[in-house]
Amino acid sequence: MKKKRQDKILELIQKNMVTTQEMLKQLLEDEGMSVTQATLSRDINELDLKKMMSPSGVSVYVKLSKPEFNCSPIFRDAVVGVEYSMNMVVIKCVTGMAQAVCATLDRMERAEIIGTIAGDDTIFALMKNESASAEFTDELRSVLSE
Repeated sequence: MKKKRQDKILELIQKNMVTTQEMLKQLLEDEGMSVTQATLSRDINELDLKKMMSPSGVSVYVKLSKPEFNCSPIFRDAVVGVEYSMNMVVIKCVTGMAQAVCATLDRMERAEIIGTIAGDDTIFALMKNESASAEFTDELRSVLSE
């Protein structure tokens, strides 16, 4: 039920200029899905929806795509390896480059990353869970192998 509701939320914000939670709640109800305000707030948080200014100047809910590593060449130039264990990702870098890579990573504001710490050649990234660690590691490895 939750997956179906969240998929419907994503569909509704793509098709409509949803400006408030109340409007989204009404659109869901129009689709036959009853939802409490608390559940809707949790869904918005879990889906990582943001309010952005539309071209017409109205603030609407949107789903931002994940920033990709390949939009910044520093990952290919400075990262030499990546491994994960549980909800921790370790990124090995060229000596002296971990701080720059980490700062770039932090600017991406990826929701699955709780926090990062960088040394001289190593970055520790604490992830929300193990599956986020695995996906993040796979994504970074694919960029490095290109």
